Amino acid sequence: MNLRPVVLIFLLLVLIITSQFEWKQQVGEAEANPAATRRRQQVILREDAVKEKIILAQEKNIQQLNGLIQSLQLQLLHCRLSNSTAHTTSNKSTNNSAVEGHKMIDD
Repeated sequence: MNLRPVVLIFLLLVLIITSQFEWKQQVGEAEANPAATRRRQQVILREDAVKEKIILAQEKNIQQLNGLIQSLQLQLLHCRLSNSTAHTTSNKSTNNSAVEGHKMIDD
């Protein structure tokens, strides 16, 4: 007989038994002390409220960052277009000067 499956089944049974014991113990404690259970629930609710506020603040920050990114992308596009226009204008004036220079040489 293979020993590995037997060991795995044994470990699984031990895990199930101990988890059931811990679960029953927690239920017993909750039934024995309802005030402590209420306090724990209130603490959990406060923690959830704080987590929700943090998430909302992070979402607001993300929205602001997205707005800044869009603004920067528009500025970059504007700069590229103006640079392209200036480069094109510069090339045209350089070409015109070269053509005029050739005309003068030909004359």
